[in-house]
Amino acid sequence: MKAFAIDHSRLAYAADFAVYLAAIVLLGGYLLHATPPPAWAATLAAVAIGLLSWSLIEYAMHRFVFHGIEPFRRLHAEHHRRPQALIATPTALSTILVVLIFFLPATLLGNIWLGGGLTLGVITGYFAYGVTHHAVHHWRPRGAWMRQRKRLHAIHHHTPDRHYGVTTSLWDRLFGSAG
Repeated sequence: MKAFAIDHSRLAYAADFAVYLAAIVLLGGYLLHATPPPAWAATLAAVAIGLLSWSLIEYAMHRFVFHGIEPFRRLHAEHHRRPQALIATPTALSTILVVLIFFLPATLLGNIWLGGGLTLGVITGYFAYGVTHHAVHHWRPRGAWMRQRKRLHAIHHHTPDRHYGVTTSLWDRLFGSAG
């Protein structure tokens, strides 16, 4: 099924960024304008929790799912073999997972403001991860942070049991996979 292919055309690859950027803007705008004042603090806290938890989600997915569970391991190995290829998680799949894992449970257990806030934080982190991952493979780094991210990710591609974090090394240091 083409909608769930990991090899993307240039258009599909760019569309993933456009879809998530639009979702961030639209959901953020909605929450900003529609959240009732008594729910502002909780909604903002949910955004922060979603955003901060993204780095752990990123690390766990990369280390334990993409490097540990079939068929994801085999699919991710293709990215390691062809690091310049436009290989990414299909937008339809990531969107379905975000809705099922974050938005629906948080909304059902809390309310729409909690679900929307948590989802906004998670998708903002996911978007930042996507941009960073694209940059380490396709851009010439200008700043020290990006040079470090690119260097550590290159090490990961040559030594796949190290440096799973793309946007941060925090979890690699905490869990002993920093090398």
